[in-house]
Amino acid sequence: MRLSHRFAPVFAAVALVMAVPHDAMPHPRAEGVSGGSRPAVPHPFGAECRTTVTGSHVVAYCHNPYVGTDRVALHVECARWWDIDSDSAPVDVGPAMTVRLTGRCWKEIRRVWITHEE
Repeated sequence: MRLSHRFAPVFAAVALVMAVPHDAMPHPRAEGVSGGSRPAVPHPFGAECRTTVTGSHVVAYCHNPYVGTDRVALHVECARWWDIDSDSAPVDVGPAMTVRLTGRCWKEIRRVWITHEE
């Protein structure tokens, strides 16, 4: 049995629709048809921090360009086993504020990092 040339575009369209993955098809809840709610968009948060290590001293500047307050702390890990690692007290960085955090070791510094709390 030979198919007519009129049905060729119809068969091609059906084959194309069947080949589209299920995730690519529009979902009624995504369009608000079934009353679904949109997921919450995360708001930007967190101070941007720069650290500079000079010998056994470290200085960190943290600037918060966002509306929420960020709470930052400086952590210093010393290279020598007998040298005491240190953590600074947490400091609140308000909107459009810049804070300076400092730390040091007796000898070399192995690692420095900043932690953030909302």
